[in-house]
Parts: sequence; structure tokens; C-alpha cells
Amino acid sequence: MRVLVACEMSGIVREAFRQSGHDAWSCDILPSLLPGNHVQTDVMSLLGEPWDMLIAFPPCTHLAVSGARWFKDKVSEQRQAIKFFLVLANTPIPRICIENPVGIMSTHYRKPDQYIQPWQFGHGETKKTGLWLKGLDNLTPTDIVDGREQRVWRLPPSDDRAMLRSLTYQGIANAMADQWG
Repeated sequence: MRVLVACEMSGIVREAFRQSGHDAWSCDILPSLLPGNHVQTDVMSLLGEPWDMLIAFPPCTHLAVSGARWFKDKVSEQRQAIKFFLVLANTPIPRICIENPVGIMSTHYRKPDQYIQPWQFGHGETKKTGLWLKGLDNLTPTDIVDGREQRVWRLPPSDDRAMLRSLTYQGIANAMADQWG
């Protein structure tokens, strides 16, 4: 299966699918942290290619409720973020997953099909994340663990804080590859 992992600079989901035997590619405007099949470009240029699955992680800066206090000052940026999300959601690819934290897309588009937490997939942290699905089943938890710490939310300010907050947990990536691949 040909899988496009959009807006992924980490390579974590791409590599989980590749290890499961799929022709998986990540795409981001940033270089990949992991070596492998990565196209450093705007994903819009790749959406017309024949993909079997799209897993997208659109930037949440202007969509997540965690940034709601700044929404009034970023109306144009938020409009662009909503438009980008909707382009991904309406791309003619048979199987689509769009991942984003709790945010405004529940009202501007529709509620996610599922919310997941890292602690359902082997990681002792909380980070409630929505999955908007097309042609895919909900992810089934694979390893429910204790702990449930807000590690991601508590990251101290740093130059790489946004990147660290956006990384996909390996257990979630593995579940996507195992269950959707």
C-alpha cells in the first residue's frame, strides 16, 4: 500500500508503516528527523498522486483550544489553518486519518471519529488527540498503562518545544501501521 504521511517531520509514523512492508512516505516543509523516504515540500504538491492512504498531522497552532487566548489576534492565520485542514479532509484518497488535538475543527468541520490518549498505547502520558477518519476503523487500544502524566503540556519553554509537543508516540504509530496497514 502507498501511504503518504503529511506534515510529519519526525518520520515516526512513516517508519512504522515501512517496517510493516508498505511504501510509506513522509512529507513536511522541514527535513525529516529520521532518515528515509521523505519529501521536503508543501504536501499540496503531492495530493494528486495515487495514494492508498493519507495520514495527516496539520499544524495545530491556530486550531487547538490550548491556543484559544490568541485566536482573536490571528483571524487570518486561523482561516488558513481551517482551509488547509479541510483540503486534507476532502482529498480524494480512499483512506484518510487527520490527527489534531482538541480544537475548533469539531465545530468548523465535524467532531472527530475518535479521541485517543498515549496511555492507551503503552505511554504513561496524557494528550487527548482527535482522529478524523475516512475509510478507516477506530484505533483499538493496544497497551493501557498507568501513569497518565501531563508531560507534553508541562514541557518548559524552549526553541524546540513545539516540535517536541508534535511528535507522535511510537505506540500510536505502531497501532496505526498494525491496524490500518
